[in-house]
Amino acid sequence: MLDHTPTATDVRVIRFGYHGSPEVAHHITRLAGRDRSAVRLSAYDVTDPFRDLRAGELDLMIVKFGLREPDLVTSRVLTEDARAVLVGAAHPLAARASVSVEELADYDTFARPGAFPDYVWDDVVPPRTPAGRPIRRNRRVGSIPEMMALVAEGEAVHISLVSLADVAPPAVRVVPIHDLPSAPVTVAWRRGTELPFHVRDFITTAEAEASR
Repeated sequence: MLDHTPTATDVRVIRFGYHGSPEVAHHITRLAGRDRSAVRLSAYDVTDPFRDLRAGELDLMIVKFGLREPDLVTSRVLTEDARAVLVGAAHPLAARASVSVEELADYDTFARPGAFPDYVWDDVVPPRTPAGRPIRRNRRVGSIPEMMALVAEGEAVHISLVSLADVAPPAVRVVPIHDLPSAPVTVAWRRGTELPFHVRDFITTAEAEASR
């Protein structure tokens, strides 16, 4: 009988969920010492972000900001994603080197999409600025292309993350927000799941490399 002892070179593919820019997933894959062939990226639905993970269709998914889902577990922080606002190319803020979140209270932004957790959306698009100004979270979309289209038309701005510059169309500008903290980035999996060795090794290697 052959004894298969898993090793760090186990090449089984990890089903890896992400949203927005795939470059964040590629960065974590490099931290784990893998090349891109070791993962199969799958863009998850922002209106129900944990559905595929909970259904067992993903092994891991990228999570930004803190997570308080009782059936999910997250890794240690692996990287950060700086804050930015997406505006149309003709928007008054488009040519700025950076903006304050206080300025963004002057514009329409986006409401929480679908079943996206409200406590996480409050981190993504704060209901108020640090000075107490309400942020108008009144535009509703269900996908990144829909959001980008409204932003490009100047109908709204999107308070988000600088990594979206990787997927923004030419008619959209991504401007850093200098007074919001960066989002911590982790990976999540189902609590109580016995992860295969190659998935556990991916997580522990990425955590060790990120802590250096």
